[in-house]
Amino acid sequence: MTTTTTEEAVVTSTMRAVVITENGGPDVLVPKEIPVPGRQGSEVLVRVIAAGVNPFDAEARRGLAGHCGSPELPAVLGCDFSGVVVESPYLGHAFQPGVEVYGVASVPRSAGTYAEYVSVPSLQVARKPKSLSHTEASAVPLAALTAWGLVVDVAKAHEGQRILIHAAAGGVGHFAVQFAAYFGAHVVTTSSARNTAWLTELGAAQTIDYTAGDFEDHVALVDVAINLVDDDGIAARTVGVVRPGGLLVHVPVGATAKRDALAGRATAAGVRFTDYSMAPDATCLAIITRLLDSGDVSVYVDDVYDLEEVADAHRLLERGHTRGKLVLKVQDD
Repeated sequence: MTTTTTEEAVVTSTMRAVVITENGGPDVLVPKEIPVPGRQGSEVLVRVIAAGVNPFDAEARRGLAGHCGSPELPAVLGCDFSGVVVESPYLGHAFQPGVEVYGVASVPRSAGTYAEYVSVPSLQVARKPKSLSHTEASAVPLAALTAWGLVVDVAKAHEGQRILIHAAAGGVGHFAVQFAAYFGAHVVTTSSARNTAWLTELGAAQTIDYTAGDFEDHVALVDVAINLVDDDGIAARTVGVVRPGGLLVHVPVGATAKRDALAGRATAAGVRFTDYSMAPDATCLAIITRLLDSGDVSVYVDDVYDLEEVADAHRLLERGHTRGKLVLKVQDD
């Protein structure tokens, strides 16, 4: 076995990972020993301490990764990570061996974070928040960057604006609530009753229990609706609660024909429409880091699994109703 010595650690030639060789249910996720990825160009090689589990991972596992594409098999899934740099692009680079970082891997174009090491472009990596553990930090990047894009870049949240957020207690949703409230918006959420008090603490001005009746019976017209629920009926009904000239942002990735039908329904009602795809941006992630370290924003980890238990994490994720994020403990700090 060959090794490479760095200032931070000894990197072996192989690593523990979870691999899929076929698309399917959670049982296709199989622990395996595979080669450590080679760092190229401006990439940093990171020893992964913890990895987030996201709906995208389950979609990719099933071969339904939408406009992000599906990874070529065999594949290592996982987008979020928190860990320690072991190899840098050059001596003067900002992320030298030993620096704690977090970010988003380039799945499906490269191997993901369900592994002990990942090689990631520098522009997708930021310094880990000092206030968070690796477990907490790994739950942030994909969900928080998506929420920031929805709330700040697309909705342009501001004081006096009314924003409805469906599935507000989930990974993206709980960040979206906090960002919208931080920028002064009046935030309306839908969730189950058990999350009502928690979402109020995060900044929701009105919480609607979707299990108690139709949400549209409990909300006045909003300026922006952010739909994170993969349900055609909910999406269609949401058009009716957006004011004329307002905006519906539809996040779930489905068939183009369904998206176009929803867009047509919105247009007919005088409502603007867009879908959305997250771009991994380290500059934006650094802003989110400051909000986390200042206490203005927090992350919620619902449960933590060992790497080899990732199939169980996927099963729980696909049952729905997860609060915040699920995380994999890949290795010790």
